[in-house]
Amino acid sequence: MTITPALSAVESFADLALPAPLLAALGHEGVTVPFPIQGATLPNSLAGRDVLGRGRTGSGKTLAFGLAVLARTTGRRAEPRRPLALVLVPTRELAQQVTDALTPYARSVRLRLATVVGGMSIGRQAGALRAGAEVVVATPGRLKDLIGRGDCRLDDVAITVLDEADQMADMGFMPQVTALLDQVRPEGQRMLFSATLDRNVDLLVRRYLTDPVVHSVDPSAGAVTTMEHHVFHVHEADKYRTTTEIAARDGRVIMFLDTKHAVDRLTEHLLNSGVRAASLHGGKSQPQRTRTLAQFKTGHVTVLVATNVAARGIHVDNLDLVVNVDPPTDHKDYLHRGGRTARAGESGSVVTLVTPGQRRSMNRLMAAAGITPRITPVRSGEAELSRITGAQAPSGVPVVITAPVVERPRRAVTSAASSSRSRRDRPAQGRATGRAGRRRAQRPAFDSAA
Repeated sequence: MTITPALSAVESFADLALPAPLLAALGHEGVTVPFPIQGATLPNSLAGRDVLGRGRTGSGKTLAFGLAVLARTTGRRAEPRRPLALVLVPTRELAQQVTDALTPYARSVRLRLATVVGGMSIGRQAGALRAGAEVVVATPGRLKDLIGRGDCRLDDVAITVLDEADQMADMGFMPQVTALLDQVRPEGQRMLFSATLDRNVDLLVRRYLTDPVVHSVDPSAGAVTTMEHHVFHVHEADKYRTTTEIAARDGRVIMFLDTKHAVDRLTEHLLNSGVRAASLHGGKSQPQRTRTLAQFKTGHVTVLVATNVAARGIHVDNLDLVVNVDPPTDHKDYLHRGGRTARAGESGSVVTLVTPGQRRSMNRLMAAAGITPRITPVRSGEAELSRITGAQAPSGVPVVITAPVVERPRRAVTSAASSSRSRRDRPAQGRATGRAGRRRAQRPAFDSAA
């Protein structure tokens, strides 16, 4: 295969062939400096090239593909049920993140976005497609259902994006993904973005991408210099108490466990101990999951106890600690769990609690992830535990988390006139405030959950 040279990366969005309204929207959002994955891929994606991009979660991939999709679709109008561009994602939360991140830019060029995910009204989503949507952001299963009902056809889709392709492969979506890719225009543009480019992703690349430009510009989560990795050697009998003291710290923390039952049990224990905790796992309904994430982002809840459902796709400003109460079994899960902190140049720590019987497997996992952690024996109540994590004794006064009043979404479609999100709720990016400002900027919102 002949490889066509990639176009040079850019250092400013103003250097790109973007429609004037898109550039104005970027300026309005304070977005002037592309992140590396954006500066590297956009010249090629705007030129219509197929793109294969690797970048860790939090690296700015959403705008990397989103701006190209919007720019190349601007000026076209979709027929009912026949979108012009498709973004496939593995989870509901990631679909909502992508929609939220692209909404102000789609509005600027008068393009309609429709979000198509499970766990929400299929009738409303069908209505949005019937009304016409140029860009559809979808999970594979729900889109397949809508196509089967006759509510959507992919014949007109000229631009297709696979976001978090490795997770779609890991979750068993490959048959659905390939069936959908077989329905889009064969001569259309394809962009595939993934945190890892492993064997399953390679199959997609070879089958569906034509002479792709390959960009791998971000370090893995384990290589981020602003992230510290700690392994705490704990005794089994003291693990729960140690976990509780870490949860009682000042500031928010995400705690990962293996099973839904373990998540619910720890959440109940923390609430009874005086810690404002909430659970997130695949057994929760979509409204429950949305409400829990909102409570965590606003600080109404300070501890999010979760399964791997939250390992990708959650962005919370100033989240500086992730705790693996149960060590992950796979190094990729470790990297994605840890990717919830130290995002967009901020600092953070990942702590893993390891009992004696888990030490050997944890050593192998860390080696596979390319990480050399700081290993510390700890016990509850010790100063070293508090120094590293901010752990402290809980109040012991049980708390009850009451649900705040949340405005009910009116539709599962976002159009040029439908967004009223404030700037503080949108992903900030590349503000022209110097080097530190650029690091703080671009923050893709949350992107995952099965």
